Amino acid sequence: MKKTMNLILRSALIAIGISALISCGGNKKETPPAAAKTADPNAPVALTVWCWDPNFNVYAMNEAAKIYRRDHPNVTVNVLDITELEQKITTALSAGETANLPDIVLNQDNSIQRFIQTFPGAYVPLNGKVDLSKFAQFKLDVGSYEGSNYGVPFDNGATATFIRRDIVEQAGLQVQDFNDITWERFIELGKIIKEKTGVTMISTQGGTNDFIMIMLQSAGQWFFDEQGVVNIKNNAALRSAIETYRELVNTGVCLEVADWNAYIATLNNGTVASTIQGCWIIGSITPETSQSGKWGVVNTPRLDIPGGVNYSSQGGSGWMVMANSKHPETAMDFLNKTFAGSVELYETILPASGAIGTWLPAGESTVYEQPHEFFGGQKIYEDLVSYAGKVPRVKFGVFNYEARDAVVRAVAEIMRGASIDAALDAAQKSLEFIIEQ
Repeated sequence: MKKTMNLILRSALIAIGISALISCGGNKKETPPAAAKTADPNAPVALTVWCWDPNFNVYAMNEAAKIYRRDHPNVTVNVLDITELEQKITTALSAGETANLPDIVLNQDNSIQRFIQTFPGAYVPLNGKVDLSKFAQFKLDVGSYEGSNYGVPFDNGATATFIRRDIVEQAGLQVQDFNDITWERFIELGKIIKEKTGVTMISTQGGTNDFIMIMLQSAGQWFFDEQGVVNIKNNAALRSAIETYRELVNTGVCLEVADWNAYIATLNNGTVASTIQGCWIIGSITPETSQSGKWGVVNTPRLDIPGGVNYSSQGGSGWMVMANSKHPETAMDFLNKTFAGSVELYETILPASGAIGTWLPAGESTVYEQPHEFFGGQKIYEDLVSYAGKVPRVKFGVFNYEARDAVVRAVAEIMRGASIDAALDAAQKSLEFIIEQ
């Protein structure tokens, strides 16, 4: 093969040499090469975007399209509301059928790593094309892999304690009594609330372990260490979170409910005095207009362990450009000038949808400084953006969903009386088995 390749190269060089001699020796007028064709910057370009939730993500993307189109009238952005979006993307990429995939897609933060690593080359690195320097660092980490970043962070999953001002004051307390506290202190205050008012302090959807994940990230820990090694069995922060959750439930401070609708009902009908959740929960609290002016916002309780802070995250998503796009440069420029570059965009979508981004310059907008009537005139958006910048960074990993499922089963067993050691050991072995397959 090597000998054959040498002969081919030699023949090619000889041919080039002969051609050059003919060109130099003749008297014919040399014909200049044809000019290279350049793309028409004003040619029509259509981008397709897949996301979900018409009142939140779809709305935000359509507003971004309006802003971009002012200076780029040739660019049309078609935004589609896609149910089971991640499943459809997975099916298409697994089959290698990418022709009908969108230019831009929205992915949940906790699944971005799975898509990047499971389907290498399916997404376009944004480095040097989108200015990501002004986003909260914890949001950038979820879209980073091997020195490249694939996600433009969008909604803010920063957590907070949303609390009924009227109920805590009835118990002789103030909203600020719940700021910068430990979970241990939260339980103590919850008992006072129950004793003085008869109202349960907080609720959660059983079987989801939202609280445990909020606690874990607030300690800068996850189910994997920095090297991606499973970290369940000997994870001190996880153990502390499980013990805390067990105490929340066993003391009656926390009410477990069957499903999401029941959980939201506890907030709207006054069954509980608070919730601790990602800031997107605002959209489920404020429709109950009879409670306007009765809520307040403080930061998240922390675990009383080294590294524990009063800031965490729950949920969130980011925009990604797919490699199958016919216009990846335009797609990246669009994201750069809107979600990564437009204060106006965030000022527009905040009042209408409560969509709080993690692009830090937006937090300097006067819109974020406006008092919120529903929350007693508190400047909640200013506070929440501040919280977002303090959330510890963690590595979700490729097997994040499997890890969460393993821990959910472990917690269920612990709540039924199993030892923490045995349950976490089983969870660790179960996850390691899945990874090794």
